[in-house]
Amino acid sequence: MDAFPSRKTLPRLDESLLSHLPPFSRLEKRQIRTILDQASSRRYDAGIAIFEEGHPADRFYMLLDGYVRVVRITPTGEQVTALHIPPGQLMGIARAIGRDTYPATAMTASESLALSWPMHLWDSFVAEFDGFATESYKTLGQRLGEVQNKIVEMATQQVEQRVANALLRLVNQTGRRVENGIEIDFPITRQDLSELTATTLHTVSRLLSGWERQGLVESRRKRIVVRDPHALVVLSQK
Repeated sequence: MDAFPSRKTLPRLDESLLSHLPPFSRLEKRQIRTILDQASSRRYDAGIAIFEEGHPADRFYMLLDGYVRVVRITPTGEQVTALHIPPGQLMGIARAIGRDTYPATAMTASESLALSWPMHLWDSFVAEFDGFATESYKTLGQRLGEVQNKIVEMATQQVEQRVANALLRLVNQTGRRVENGIEIDFPITRQDLSELTATTLHTVSRLLSGWERQGLVESRRKRIVVRDPHALVVLSQK
C-alpha cells in the first residue's frame, strides 16, 4: 500500500454538501452528522491504490473528488479494469457482499479525496439508518448491473462495439462539455481503454486513430474527447 501520512478526521464537513449523494439522500441532517463525525479523510495522488485486491477489508470509502479505476487481476496475471467510480459513490464495501477481503483494487485515475470509516461501522450504519442501507444497496446493484452488461458485451459484441460502448459510458458518467465535444473528465490512456474492453492496445489504437480521421473523437495523451456521440451510438449498435 502507499506510504501516506495517517488519516485525519474532517473538520466539521458541512452535512448539506453530502445530502444529495445516494447514501445520505434519505437521511436527516443530524443522521448525516452522526456518520460524518466518525469519518476520516485522505487525499491521494493519481496512480495510488486506495485498497488492494485480496487485502483485509478493514475500511470502506466514499469518493468525494476525483475518479477511481476498479482493477482485477486475472489468474494469468493480467490487469483488467472492471469499471470506473465517479465522485459521490461508496467503494470498498466488502461487508455488503459478505467478504472480509477486498474483491478488487481501487486505483486513483486522478488526484482524489475520499472519506473512510472502519468496516465494523458498516453493520451499525445499515441497522440504524434505513435510508443509508436502501440507497447503498441500490448503488451496489447498479454497479453489479454495469459489470454484467460488460460481460454480455464481451460475449456478444465485436471489438468496435465494445470500445464505442465504453466511451459512451465514460462520457455519460464523467463527461464535461468542451469547445470541440465532450471530454472524459479524467486521465485515460489507450491502455486503460484496452483493459476496460478486454481487447489489445493495438486494436484500441487502430480504432481510435480511424475514428479520429473520421472526426468522431480526438485522442491525445491521457485525454479523449468525443466529438460525435451520435456516431458512436450508431457504431455501438451495429
